[in-house]
Amino acid sequence: MTYVVIENCIKCKFMDCVEVCPVDCFYEGENMLVIHPDECIDCGVCEPECPAEAILPDSEESTQGWIALNEEYADKWPNITAKGESPADAEDWNGKTGKKEHLSTNPGNSG
Repeated sequence: MTYVVIENCIKCKFMDCVEVCPVDCFYEGENMLVIHPDECIDCGVCEPECPAEAILPDSEESTQGWIALNEEYADKWPNITAKGESPADAEDWNGKTGKKEHLSTNPGNSG
């Protein structure tokens, strides 16, 4: 089992989760983060830290489709080990639905 970043992270990318991760398994895209499933130790400390509630265990039904996306982009995007700047309009996007069309597959640049 692993944890998965889901749709609500898109355009929110608060990054509170990064600060508490003991194994640095977060990877940063331009407008969201993902968790590398082979690096996550299933400790769960990241889940309650996410203000957008965008991190769930992979056993949750709502993670289907996001598991593969996390795995794919964790292999392409840079690792992030410290909290960076969230988008200025992150709060405006928090909780909105249909954000997958806004997903940027470009790597992040907070590092």
